[in-house]
Amino acid sequence: MASITRKEVVFMHNHFTGIYASYLDQYLDYKRQLGFKQQTEESILAVFDRFTVRRGETRLGITRELSEAWMQTGANLSSSYNFHRALLINKLASFLNEQGIHSYLMRLPVCKMDFTPHIYSQDELRCLFEAADHFRIKKGLRQIMFAMPALLRLLYCTGLRGGEALALSVGDVNLDDQTILVRDSKNGQQRVIPFSDSLAAVLKQYAFYRNELPACLVKKDRFFISLDGKSISRDCFGRWFSRLILAAGIPKGRGITPHALRHSFSVHSLAMMAERGADIYCCLPVLSTYLGHKSVESTNHCVRLVSAMYPGLLKDIDRICINVFPNTSGYETY
Repeated sequence: MASITRKEVVFMHNHFTGIYASYLDQYLDYKRQLGFKQQTEESILAVFDRFTVRRGETRLGITRELSEAWMQTGANLSSSYNFHRALLINKLASFLNEQGIHSYLMRLPVCKMDFTPHIYSQDELRCLFEAADHFRIKKGLRQIMFAMPALLRLLYCTGLRGGEALALSVGDVNLDDQTILVRDSKNGQQRVIPFSDSLAAVLKQYAFYRNELPACLVKKDRFFISLDGKSISRDCFGRWFSRLILAAGIPKGRGITPHALRHSFSVHSLAMMAERGADIYCCLPVLSTYLGHKSVESTNHCVRLVSAMYPGLLKDIDRICINVFPNTSGYETY
């Protein structure tokens, strides 16, 4: 059976039609009532739903055979992603058991952390920002280069996730108090973060020119918009980011993404605090809250990256990472 790709997951139509359809809806509703967004989980479960339809499943109850066949379809996926697929089906099986539908709990596969996020160097950041500042479009209003210089600097200077930044409304960005209200967070929790004077100057300049756009445009209530007044999609942002990477002369590779700006902010911030003599033991919870991590464990990998990139900077890395909280794969939840 052909394996299922992540691209198929992204563009999945999430209307369940298989034998588990009603239970998948119930499971997702239950998790969302607990405060979990379940966007990725819904996409995976949609693939699982189609998988059961193709197999002709007619009897409720996840069997060992069904679980093993499901895992075989993910043989070519990354270890961490396939682990997530297995964990999700086990959670569904537990949910079904609670409904009186006997279901098999598979043994979870080994999760090998074979990915290290890219950390942009200062030279790469300079080239990226310069490319955004000087990139010119010959024609067309449906493009977002108008917002890219400010958007990229915001992502690096605050560590916001791309989706969080694109979802910001005009009212969420207080240019006078220099604070941002993040409503659409990955973990479903709002947070207010301050930003620097230099970033404030950039955002004010962008806001000035945004407000100069023709009044006839129907502008979406988004802080970052394209020249035609419409909101910016993640896909569109990703495509233009790739163009800027090429213009900046940064070699393409695994991890060269907009999300790497968030990783870079985390590592560079922690390194700066260490250079200034701050107690990293005390700084980590602050950085974790600023980033919107659900727990301080999610910031743990950042310490390891700083230690690798700046040897000798963190003298007590074992005490920081092991005695405070265990070494986990928390960086994947950035």
